Amino acid sequence: MYLRRHRRIVDGQAYEYWTLVESVRTATGPRQHTIATLGKLPGLEARYQSGWENLDQLLEGADAAQQLDLHLSNQDAGAAADKAPPPLWREVDVRGVRVERVREFGEVYLALALWRRLGLHTLLRKLVPDGREEVPWETVASLLTVARFCAQESELGVAERWYQRTALEDLLGVPWDKVNEDRLYRGLDVLHAQKENLSAHLLERYKTWFGVGFEFLLYDVTSTFFEGQVAANVKAARGYSRDNRPDCKQVCIGLVVSPEGLPLAYEIFKGSRTDVTTVEEIVTMMEEKYGKAGRIWVMDRGMVSEENIGFLRQRKAQYIVGTPKAQLKRFEAALLEEKDWHQVRPDVEVKLLPHPDGKGAEQFVLCRSLARKEKEKAMLVRQGEKLLGELLKIDRSLDSKPEENTAKVERRIGRWLGRYPAADKLFEVSIRKNSSGEAIGLNIACKVDHSQWARRAHGAYLLRTNCTEKDPAKLWQWYLQLQQAEAAFRTAKSDLHLRPIFHQKTERTEAHILVCFLSLALWRTLEMWMKGKGLGTCARQLVGEMGTIKSMDVILPVRVGKERVEMRLRTVSKPDRMAAELLAHLGLQLPGRSKIIENVVQKNG
Repeated sequence: MYLRRHRRIVDGQAYEYWTLVESVRTATGPRQHTIATLGKLPGLEARYQSGWENLDQLLEGADAAQQLDLHLSNQDAGAAADKAPPPLWREVDVRGVRVERVREFGEVYLALALWRRLGLHTLLRKLVPDGREEVPWETVASLLTVARFCAQESELGVAERWYQRTALEDLLGVPWDKVNEDRLYRGLDVLHAQKENLSAHLLERYKTWFGVGFEFLLYDVTSTFFEGQVAANVKAARGYSRDNRPDCKQVCIGLVVSPEGLPLAYEIFKGSRTDVTTVEEIVTMMEEKYGKAGRIWVMDRGMVSEENIGFLRQRKAQYIVGTPKAQLKRFEAALLEEKDWHQVRPDVEVKLLPHPDGKGAEQFVLCRSLARKEKEKAMLVRQGEKLLGELLKIDRSLDSKPEENTAKVERRIGRWLGRYPAADKLFEVSIRKNSSGEAIGLNIACKVDHSQWARRAHGAYLLRTNCTEKDPAKLWQWYLQLQQAEAAFRTAKSDLHLRPIFHQKTERTEAHILVCFLSLALWRTLEMWMKGKGLGTCARQLVGEMGTIKSMDVILPVRVGKERVEMRLRTVSKPDRMAAELLAHLGLQLPGRSKIIENVVQKNG
């Protein structure tokens, strides 16, 4: 679900409002349904009366009255909280009013609020004691994570450009000249040593804040590539690139998330590791940390092997996994039989099947999707047409110029068959030769039996499980939660700029991925926060709206007695009505009262 902004003009009057919209898959394509309209909230002005002096309370979401001296009585505390500072009256020369030092405020304020509310600042203060450093390491860690949350690609860019454009100097209390790449790199080194403590802390925060359980663990693997030779990184290697960058070295990242998409743990593997070889390591790691009982592992078919299934059974673990497409052939009769199907969506049906061995230790869920059927059919037709076209090109070239080296022709054919793997089984290709043994053309025949089975199998897939649940709809829903892991990878790569990696050392690379993991935790926490407030789950919209809020210095030429004074007020721009309504729904307050920064006295000429 996501937020959609509307603007209408009626009788010359502009009206703006938000609606909560859900995207639903149907047999005729995706459709958007309006779930709710977010009406205007009264009393928005009162929500922006706290000042910069209450910054810690605002970031941590605490009521200012609760942060007063605990020795005060409740009545006195309430009166003290309601007592506003006295007004400061000055005569202003409006012709000299100007604005300086406009800074990005909204996004960094939101990220820092998430960091504080997850309690990461207090955890790192305990884990990393103060030393001789000018800037506390907890502050450096929060800066690194906030920068990644705001999609900054490198520590060098943060130090040289980005930090000065933001209001973090005011929010963190660190002057811009104290932020340099060396300090940020040292911060990565310090943060890297706290990986396990940070993961354990996040698990506890998920439990207390959202009531999240860990009955289901979703596991998937992605890769991210490097820029440069990466000679000093022992895990950097070439392998199957999910980023379409086979020319670059990479590392693989195995991520465990909850069904809500909250990141729980991760592991970094060598870039040449295949997905199937990572399962035992991840399962063992999670069991050593959090025990074995009451958990179901959900994985896609890239993780499935008989060795992994045997390992999970040996550990008495439950699992729901996808299966390779080849196993679907064993259930061809059940796929064609039109009974015992359960409708789980308008375009999706599922059927529960016993294991062919009849022992009852496992069962299968046969699924078929109309939308997926049309997609796979179109993909196969497109690949078949392209492959046939390339084969005909080879045939015509051989007809005009025979080739003595038939091995060279075979390599050409194999290259195109490998380019279109879904279509290579549709054709049977052989080389036609003359009496001299030269290749003079190709014999291309369509495999009728395989093309018929391919049409039947379009849109169908098979799940394998040892769970005792007998409702195939529930098993299918559990497996579908794996989309949360895939969504987490998309967020990390698209919104948080996980790729590419510029660090050349193993430890710095691991620290970079840890910062991305923490930023992903902030992002997913924001989505859960929005969901709890009825704002959907699309954090991107809210982050974009927050980006419109700036901080600035307003310079006021004032008269104090006979002297002229320039008064500098540091203030946060008032959010527009639409952004203010989102903040009000979320319960996030901004510092509303200005802060006097400095007075510059000028003698009357």
